[in-house]
Amino acid sequence: MSTEPTSLTASDAALPPSSLWAGLRDAVRGTNADYTKIPLRKAVFLLSVPMVLELVLESTFAVVDIFFVAKLGSSAVATVGLTESFLFLLYAVGMGLAMAVTAVVARRIGEGKREQAAVTAVQAIFIALLVSLPFAVAGIVYAQDLLRLMGADAWSLAHGYRYTQWMLGANVVILLLFVINAIFRGAGDAAIAMRVLWLANGLNIVLCPLLIFGIGPFPALGIEGAAIATVIGRGTGVLYQLWVLLRGGQHIRVAATQLAWHGAIAWNIVRTSLGGVGQMIVAMTSWIFLMRILAGIGSEAVAAATIAIRIMMFTLMPAWGMSNAAATLVGQNLGANEPGRAEAAVWRIGWYNMAYTVVLSVLFFFFHDRLVAIFSDDPAVIAIGGEWLRILSYSYFVYGWWMVAVQAFNGAGDTVTPTRINLVFFWLIQIPLSYWLAIGLDWQHSGVFWGVFVSETAVGLFTLWLFSRGKWKTVKV
Repeated sequence: MSTEPTSLTASDAALPPSSLWAGLRDAVRGTNADYTKIPLRKAVFLLSVPMVLELVLESTFAVVDIFFVAKLGSSAVATVGLTESFLFLLYAVGMGLAMAVTAVVARRIGEGKREQAAVTAVQAIFIALLVSLPFAVAGIVYAQDLLRLMGADAWSLAHGYRYTQWMLGANVVILLLFVINAIFRGAGDAAIAMRVLWLANGLNIVLCPLLIFGIGPFPALGIEGAAIATVIGRGTGVLYQLWVLLRGGQHIRVAATQLAWHGAIAWNIVRTSLGGVGQMIVAMTSWIFLMRILAGIGSEAVAAATIAIRIMMFTLMPAWGMSNAAATLVGQNLGANEPGRAEAAVWRIGWYNMAYTVVLSVLFFFFHDRLVAIFSDDPAVIAIGGEWLRILSYSYFVYGWWMVAVQAFNGAGDTVTPTRINLVFFWLIQIPLSYWLAIGLDWQHSGVFWGVFVSETAVGLFTLWLFSRGKWKTVKV
């Protein structure tokens, strides 16, 4: 395992200490610091704090959302889970595109080419608008058919399909949130991305119970209300993003004269994003297959898995935030021709992530059932969801290293390598193994959980080993 260069560590240690409060204030407000020149420890801190806070609130909404939806019954929770199986395809495209945008914008910023970074941002927004159209049509027209395909029960087909229509039909707000925040992160304006999700998800959290249960003057819309709250909250966040992007942040601003199509730059984004999109599609479609297996076992298994994955998402968001900081630091430092500093940032953040996920492992091992019981009082759902959390606890620390290693590849613009890795470990190992354990050996839901445990532990360790070889440092974007 590689270690940080001694010179970087020594220079960090020689820095005059500053107050934690001043550092937090700068991180939350945003600064115009050059992340390729300031001390590495400070760069990691200034980028990680807003990215962690951003994703913590994002995951907080996911947990709050499922908490309220769970009051409508396990079929409602299953509807959310099955809809998210299709949204995962959208997330795959959005996240893949976001990876490319972060990498390209960060590289241009690191090279000192801020105008080219702004033009790149405009092309990314145009691409997101185009990509959203087929998802919207499919969601509005074929919502019930999509749920039926996933094995939804009668309640979901009769009542839950409107949730699916809203979530897929208004998917453009999801894509734009992904892409424009990726622009801010790549530029180093992580504090702006944080404020965007604070606004969007804060509004979601307030509107969710009002529209689901009909509090005060608001109508009781049931599960459809959860979707409407999400669309309103995220749509408001997108409007704020566009306003800030045109007004200008600390590191990037789009001028009116740059609002034009540039085919060559757009193609560079698309080309770079193909690996990221493929990377995410492989992972997300694997999840769809797993949810289909669980749907055949019963709605309780789907509901339990949906709750467990929300808890997992919530707890991992700080680690994802730090990993996103690694992507920005890798991209900008490679652009500034500082590959050693880029690698040092990844190892530093990796150790932080591992320490954090070890704490989570202990929490999951001892309190798995209690965590699931927060969201459901169904004994079957609690038992199944708790089992998955307990299994996760055995190697959760690997996830921390996996995330930062993958983001290092993505930040460098090497999105193809993680795609190939995911193809092998998810499609060729995870799906067949989970099916064999669950159906072939009749382990039921336990087979799926153990299949995920084996495949994702293995992919995490392999990805970290591949990162340590260093070929990502030579990628050009």
